[in-house]
Amino acid sequence: MRFGGMISTVDIKSMSRDECKAFFESIGEPGYRADQILEWLYGRRVASYEGMTNLPRLLRARLAQIAPLRPPEVLARSVSPEGDTVKYLMGLADEDAVEAVLMRHDYGLSLCVSSQVGCPMGCAFCASGIGGLVRDLTCGEMIDQMLAANSDAVERFDGARISSLVVMGSGEPLLNYDNVIKFIKLVNWDRGFGIGYRHITISTCGIVPGILRLAGEGLPLTLSVSLHAADDETRSSIMKVNAVFPISTLVKACNQYAKITGRRVTYEYALVAGVNDSPAHAERLAGMLRGTLCHVNLIPINPVPETPYARPPSHVVEAFAGALESRGIEATIRREMGSGIDAACGQLRRRWAPRNGAAEGAGPG
Repeated sequence: MRFGGMISTVDIKSMSRDECKAFFESIGEPGYRADQILEWLYGRRVASYEGMTNLPRLLRARLAQIAPLRPPEVLARSVSPEGDTVKYLMGLADEDAVEAVLMRHDYGLSLCVSSQVGCPMGCAFCASGIGGLVRDLTCGEMIDQMLAANSDAVERFDGARISSLVVMGSGEPLLNYDNVIKFIKLVNWDRGFGIGYRHITISTCGIVPGILRLAGEGLPLTLSVSLHAADDETRSSIMKVNAVFPISTLVKACNQYAKITGRRVTYEYALVAGVNDSPAHAERLAGMLRGTLCHVNLIPINPVPETPYARPPSHVVEAFAGALESRGIEATIRREMGSGIDAACGQLRRRWAPRNGAAEGAGPG
């Protein structure tokens, strides 16, 4: 694999199992080498070819040249005072960075991963989109978030490993669809990370074609939709995507997703003081969702210095939840995790980038 005297390299961690098999066959090796190596990487967490002892020595040396393994790079790590939340700033090969958040719950460890550097969606209260989109993450860059967090979790939480995954960090996953699906299938593989599809959530701002495409994958994933309002005027004021996919179109697609997959849709509703937190907003939301297979997750926003938005008082949050419950809509208030360590989407990267000269993004905001 030489071009003009230079060796062309490939990234095995960005390959699906089928792509990895095809790669090995293309270099004259049996296809089963793919599963051997992926099991070493994701199941046994071996980070270099030298440790893959069932591979021929000459193959290991060759792979180190044509498919080098770049280890995950953690640029910064922040731990909440309670010790139940860890925020990682992951360095990328192009010297930018993305975030991942490890959370300990009663049911186990969950990891929130990013799917893009920055975000193109421009939601008014979110730090991720302030600089716009820089680029999509590769499958391998998402895998590295898993590898780094799992390694840390084993030491930090007495050998525990990540048992659930949410693609809910920086970026819009359904605009990086192919890489995200490849990543999810690798995470699910039983000889690798082994996380069941029912323990994997994809979060979207409401990309309707992506929701319908995801419904056709035949994977029992949880769909989480950033709704944040029950009327188009309010939603359009805080979410640009509503101009393209208004609420009626979005909810129709979500209902179709639930019908096809049999999976309950989670609607994320970020409560913003004076914007979408009134009793009238709760009543409108309940009326819109009544009779659908859904759950509402209420999230008092983490304030972002660059925006004017604030979280409502706790009694307003409780009243909003009560109004939904009294109208037959199952609702929970998300337990606050990580606000003191910049764990909301994009906050740690925003603090890091100006000090380190990283690109702030050139895409639409």
